[in-house]
Amino acid sequence: MNDAVHPAVLESKPAELRGLRERIPLLSLLRKDVASNGPRWLPLVLVLGALGAVVYADRRVVSISLTYLYILPLGIGAIFLRREISYSLIGICVLLHDYDSPRHMHSGLRIFHNLSAMLSFAFVVYFIQRYIEQREALAKTVQQQRDDLLQDVELAAQVQRLFLPVGKPAIAGLEIAGMMKPARGVSGDYYDYIPIDAHTIQVVIADVSGKGVPAALLMSATAAAVQLEANHDRNMLEVVGRLNAGIRSVSDGVRYVTLLLAEIDARERTVNYVNCGHNPALLFRAKTDTLTHMDSSCPPIGIFPQEMCELASADLITGDVLVFYTDGITEARNQHGEEFGVGRLSAVVRHGSSLSAEDLVTDIFSSAADFCSGVGFHDDVTILVIKCDFDGSKALTSSQVPREEGVVVRET
Repeated sequence: MNDAVHPAVLESKPAELRGLRERIPLLSLLRKDVASNGPRWLPLVLVLGALGAVVYADRRVVSISLTYLYILPLGIGAIFLRREISYSLIGICVLLHDYDSPRHMHSGLRIFHNLSAMLSFAFVVYFIQRYIEQREALAKTVQQQRDDLLQDVELAAQVQRLFLPVGKPAIAGLEIAGMMKPARGVSGDYYDYIPIDAHTIQVVIADVSGKGVPAALLMSATAAAVQLEANHDRNMLEVVGRLNAGIRSVSDGVRYVTLLLAEIDARERTVNYVNCGHNPALLFRAKTDTLTHMDSSCPPIGIFPQEMCELASADLITGDVLVFYTDGITEARNQHGEEFGVGRLSAVVRHGSSLSAEDLVTDIFSSAADFCSGVGFHDDVTILVIKCDFDGSKALTSSQVPREEGVVVRET
C-alpha cells in the first residue's frame, strides 16, 4: 500500500472532523425533523433564552411562586428537543426553582412542592410531544397517500394513452397528424382516426365536460365505445344514437360529451360528418382561400334520452385542410383575459395551409402557447389536422412558408 498522501487531503481531514464535532452536539439534542430543517442553533437559543428569562423573574419575585412560568421553556423544549432531553430539562427547571425558593419553607413541604411541579411539567411535556408525534404521523400518511395518488394518476394516464392512435394510417391522398396535451395528469379530451378500408377513414374528436379523473374516466368509456362502433356500423347517426344512450346511462345526464364524428372518403373525395355540440371544425380551401365552419347540428351526447342529429357533407379537393380542435385552444387566455379565439386560429390555419399536417399542428399549438405565455393552458388541448393531397403534391416545410405580420409561424 502506498503511504504517500496528498497534502491537501491531510489538511482537509482535520477541518472535516472539526465540522463534524461542531455539528454532533447540536444534532444529538434536536429532534430529527428539526435538525434537518433550518438553522440548528435557533431552537437552543429559544429554549435557553426562555429558561433564562423565567429564572431571572423567579429570582426577583419572592412574594409568590412562579413555578408555572417554567412551562414556557419546557414547552419550547418539547417542540424542538429530543424526548430524553426534554424530560431532563424538567429536572433542571425544578432544581433552579428550588434554588430560588424561600429557605424558611419546611423541607417536607418543599419536597411535595417540587414533586408536584415535576409531575405537572412531565404531563405538559408528554402531551406536547404526543401532539407533535401525531402531527408528524399524519403528515407522513398524507404524503404517502399523495404519492400513491400521483402513481395512480400516472397509471391512469398511461392507460388513457392506449386509446390514442399509434402511428399514421396509410390512406392514399390524406396526410394526418394529431396531438393532445392534458391540463392535468389525465385528460378529458379524445381523438382518433380509424381506417375503415383502403380509401376511407373515420375521424373522431371529443371533449368531456369537466377536468381531472372523472372526465378522464368518462373519456375512456367514450373512446372504447367509439372504437367498438367503428368496427360494426357505418351509419354515423345510429352510432351517435347508441353513444348517447351509453354515455347517458353511465353519467345520468350530469356529465356530457361534445363529439365530432367524420368519415373521409379519399376515393370519392368527400367528408360526411355529424357535430354533436363540439367546436366547429375548420375546412380551409386553399384554391379559393376560403374557410368554412363545420358547425354543430345537435346537443352534446349524454344530456337527452334521444339525440336528433343531422348528417352533413362536403366535397374535398387537393389543397383542402381539415382542422379539428377542442376548446382548450380557442379558450386559452392571455394575461389580459383575452381568448385566443376562432379568429386567431383561422389566421394561423390560413397562413400555414401549405405546411405539412404535422408542422401545422405544431404551429397551431405554438401560436396558442405563445398567446397565453405566462398564464398557460387551463384546459386540455387537442388538435387534429388532415390535409388532402389527392394529386400527390408535397407540402412545404415550416421554413419555406413566407411570414406575414401579425401571425406567428414557428420553425420545427
